[in-house]
Amino acid sequence: MSSESILTLPPPPADVRLAYGGDSNQFGDLRLPKSKGPFPVVMNIHGGYWRAKYDLAHAGHLCAALTAKGLATWNLEYRRVGNEGGGWPGTFEDVGRGYRFLPQIAKRYNLEPTRTLVMGHSAGGQLALCLAAHEPAVKRVVSLAGVVDLEGAWEQHLSNDAVVEFLGGKPKDVPEHYRDADPMQLAIPQAAQWLIHGLADDIVPPTFSRNYVQEKQKKKEDAHLLEVSQAGHFELIDPRSTAWPRVEQTVLHLLG
Repeated sequence: MSSESILTLPPPPADVRLAYGGDSNQFGDLRLPKSKGPFPVVMNIHGGYWRAKYDLAHAGHLCAALTAKGLATWNLEYRRVGNEGGGWPGTFEDVGRGYRFLPQIAKRYNLEPTRTLVMGHSAGGQLALCLAAHEPAVKRVVSLAGVVDLEGAWEQHLSNDAVVEFLGGKPKDVPEHYRDADPMQLAIPQAAQWLIHGLADDIVPPTFSRNYVQEKQKKKEDAHLLEVSQAGHFELIDPRSTAWPRVEQTVLHLLG
């Protein structure tokens, strides 16, 4: 299977779709293991450069793969650029709301919310790390090919200046948005951070994750880098790829 076909394959069905808010984009797909709980939880935040044309469907494959390993998965949808209320700060508010929804459903679905890991791919990596910076309860976070340097994304004009659409302007015009949203500028003292990036990624530069970890380690944060040779942008979320076992092993280690 080609790496990009993961974006178009129909996802495995979720056990239940739950609304965490009143907007049509404020919901998540919950998948539960067949084993006996309580279950550790992976909250997954899909990518797509924060744009409404990309939704959570393609991330259902990685969630199903992790659920098969005994982890509950909460695949989050959220308002995106192009949706009413999407962009900053609405998109991030949805991510926080979706995270805080987990303790509310923990008893009903036999979840263990104290063993939760937040994971995001591409733009979802930025959202995952940003959540960890603003939510002290987040103790484990994984960024897969994350857009973790928003000023760098602007400087390189990634995806036709997607970050300008997301934050509502260039860094000089809305500096407070970049300061509050950019993981490079935010302190995350309490969480173990793992950044995984394919060295063949031509959508988000691998140097983003490398530079991020170097800077965070200088600040004594618990940040780690895993670079996967010959992996592109989508192999990290494709359970059929040769890169996937590295992702899976990292998640299982953090929740072990």
